Amino acid sequence: MKILRKVLTGLLALILLVAACFMVWAYTPSGPMPEAMQALESSDQMDVQNGSFLVFTPKSESDITTGLIFYPGGRVDYRSYAPAARAIAEQGFIVIIPRMPLNLAVFAPDKAASIQKDYPEIKKWVVGGHSLGGAMAANYVFTHPQAVDGLILWAAYPAESNSLKNIPISVLSISASEDGLSTRDKITASYENLPDTTRYYEIAGGNHAGFGWYGIQNGDGAASISQREQQDMIVEATVQFLKSLENIP
Repeated sequence: MKILRKVLTGLLALILLVAACFMVWAYTPSGPMPEAMQALESSDQMDVQNGSFLVFTPKSESDITTGLIFYPGGRVDYRSYAPAARAIAEQGFIVIIPRMPLNLAVFAPDKAASIQKDYPEIKKWVVGGHSLGGAMAANYVFTHPQAVDGLILWAAYPAESNSLKNIPISVLSISASEDGLSTRDKITASYENLPDTTRYYEIAGGNHAGFGWYGIQNGDGAASISQREQQDMIVEATVQFLKSLENIP
């Protein structure tokens, strides 16, 4: 019995150590960089709410009917996507970035559902995300196919178990040629799990970390374009996609 007690005590100590290490890892996310913090300030043109959600609402628009809910990448501070979110919102959309439990969207893939309930005036909803956040946004579409009108994937793709091949939804997939994590091969392999009408856009010279403002990421490739250039291309492609959905009855 003494030996068994020692073994159980040792196992418990190991479990607690692993749990503590995971909590420290999860609660020390990458970012945000100074550029992201600057985008969090409200102005005469943009209202920014910074709480459990980041909400960007253009003040110049009196009748906003399309909204984007964006899931942050795994273990990336949700504020790191503020510059792109703000730039997208400036074109007449409401953009919402939820803060995920333990900075991992996998623990709250249905977060969009509660957000949608809070904005009944929005007629068209699009969910999206970067990397793991994009995969969880795809999971939300898979489990709530009637709840959204579009899906935007930034360096992301759905899991094989969440195939959207036969779901009638508009999808935009933005990738980067120098991405060392969501590589070109992985993006290409995901084609079989996305609708045939999916729009694909690859940013020449961009990399994985260039989709947000959080710094260098281990395993990523080296970008041959500036962060600002990559962000501008991401925003432009995303805005064009959102505007195209507004024209669909």
